[in-house]
Amino acid sequence: MSPQIIGLVALAAVLHVAWNVRLKTAGDPLRTATIGMLAAAVGIVPAGVVVWWVSGAHPLPLDGIALGLASGVIEAVYFIFLAAAYRRGDLSVVYPLARGTAPLLAVIVGVGLLGERLGVAGSFGVVALLAGFLWLQRPWRALAAARGRGGTGGTRSAGLSDADASILFALATGVTIATYTTLDRVGTRLIDPVPYAAILWATCCVALVLWIRLVAGGDLLRHGPAATRSAVIGGWLTLGAYLCVLVALSVAPLSGVAPLRESAAVFAAAWGSVRLGEASDRAEVGRRVGASVLIVGGALLLAAGG
Repeated sequence: MSPQIIGLVALAAVLHVAWNVRLKTAGDPLRTATIGMLAAAVGIVPAGVVVWWVSGAHPLPLDGIALGLASGVIEAVYFIFLAAAYRRGDLSVVYPLARGTAPLLAVIVGVGLLGERLGVAGSFGVVALLAGFLWLQRPWRALAAARGRGGTGGTRSAGLSDADASILFALATGVTIATYTTLDRVGTRLIDPVPYAAILWATCCVALVLWIRLVAGGDLLRHGPAATRSAVIGGWLTLGAYLCVLVALSVAPLSGVAPLRESAAVFAAAWGSVRLGEASDRAEVGRRVGASVLIVGGALLLAAGG
């Protein structure tokens, strides 16, 4: 890829991290996500209509519309899981786990179900991803703590800690990323990417508003002026990131753009560890950033030799 495209994807990664920092530091991540998506819809939905009209206003294929609707619902589920993870865990742990799960799931499906074979680079990529996951979440510590609670008759032996729950929600978020990415790969081949984005964006907004009104309870308007302004800015940040990736995909292969986009995990790990004070000392900063580097490196290797 050209340096211009690499720079564009890197900009998308920075914008996406900035959006996630706002979600993590918000008092209510899910309402923040909903307001942000609604604000971005003001831009992307009319743009989708204009592009469709200028291109001839031909009837859109029903299977493409169905994929856009399904992707929008899955993206709403993504925000629900991501908000749950951020309420319980650190940005520097949740973000790399969520973003790194998707390429690993793609390998599991490809090798386990479709009979595909990994090259040498792809195999090293899987090892790097798994090593990064283990180093970041350190499951042996949770197991040791659970055994300790069980042995002392602790009252929390039957439940998950917030940190453990955040990891599960982060992994579930990764599943939704893999799902809507797969849908979008097919959908954008049936419908122009901008009208397709308008369909999924509007669907996601409707699903999130219904979830908050009918399930989570409450009103978006109670978010407060300052929090609402921050959410709106965040929504435009994520729209900017989306458009950067869209432009990159129009001239560069998905196999190169998608893993490079996951470099955002390193930015998130560094920002959360240092700026948000999530790491207790320099060694902890090094662990979180180093694990994120392994996860991104694994994704890049999978793209190169998967």
